[in-house]
Amino acid sequence: MHQFIPPHPARQAQCQYFYGPAERPFLAPRGIFLHEDRLLVADTGQNRVFIWNQRPGGRHAPADVVLGQLGRDATGRNAGGAATAATLHYPSGLWTDGQRLAIADAWNHRVLLWHTWPERDGQPADVILGQPDEASVAPNVEGVGAAPSARSLYWPYGLWSDGQRLWVADTGNRRVLVYSDWPHETMAAADAVIGQPDFGAREYDPDHAIWPYSVKVGPGGQLAIADTQYYRVLLWHEAATAPAQPADVIIGQPDFQSNGQNQYGLFPSAQTLNWCYDLGFQGEGLWVADTGNSRLLWYPQIPDAHNPPAQGIMGPPDFVTGSENAASTLRTDEALYWPFHLSVAGKTLAVADTGNHRIVFFD
Repeated sequence: MHQFIPPHPARQAQCQYFYGPAERPFLAPRGIFLHEDRLLVADTGQNRVFIWNQRPGGRHAPADVVLGQLGRDATGRNAGGAATAATLHYPSGLWTDGQRLAIADAWNHRVLLWHTWPERDGQPADVILGQPDEASVAPNVEGVGAAPSARSLYWPYGLWSDGQRLWVADTGNRRVLVYSDWPHETMAAADAVIGQPDFGAREYDPDHAIWPYSVKVGPGGQLAIADTQYYRVLLWHEAATAPAQPADVIIGQPDFQSNGQNQYGLFPSAQTLNWCYDLGFQGEGLWVADTGNSRLLWYPQIPDAHNPPAQGIMGPPDFVTGSENAASTLRTDEALYWPFHLSVAGKTLAVADTGNHRIVFFD
């Protein structure tokens, strides 16, 4: 058994729980993004995205802007009607630079882009990726069974940008699409693909990222993909090399051929993963949301070899406990229940603690 090492200092830092607006709190929030003092939350179970222009204090606070619904108390899929450029259906991944905004509108099989910061509730997106118009919502444009293309999407759950390029985790097509420049046209074509040999393929190949739910780019130009279906994270030392070669490092498995849940073990360890949905770079290190084990794993240095052990943990009290809210059977402070997404801004780590219907801040 790997020796337990104390977790990252955030574990001992101040912790704040946030549940959203008091009149209608979060329901299974999956997406979160911190940009300086701004907070964005994808309230996935209620088909809306909240924007706070300043990080809220306390456990409840009204949002400054609500996207995806016609009214602040509304929660219906596509606002209870047909899809438009202003509606959402199961939003997940988020990204912003404080001006532009991207939302992975997963169950509408599209990505919505705003070129300027949304200032009003229900503000429609400027650009739609993955669909030819605002009313179309079929996977790969033509429906289930249709072949993908450089312009189509199928369950895009995650995305990321470095301010110029845009990466989209096109989950249902088992690939990540790369746009060399921030798209300015609806249904723009991607320039490269990761995880498949070409834009028309959606093979189930374990040597590539076969079921990506999240993609992130590190401060040193690294690219990491949460390859959820194979219980691993794939890491490239240089993002530019990812379309042309297999990952340089595998986290959660010893090699490309292995794909066991907790490496086929009954219990987790410091080296295993179970339905990992997200990750985040912080300083010289890396956090991994090991969602199925209801924990976050901390690697103080970017790993450079397959199957590295984590050096810190948040959620359970040790590396061999993998149950939800494991810190206590009666209380959930310092515990997690299926953490799906995380976001890092400076010394703050924010976690979408989805099963507990809340956001957790570690300062």
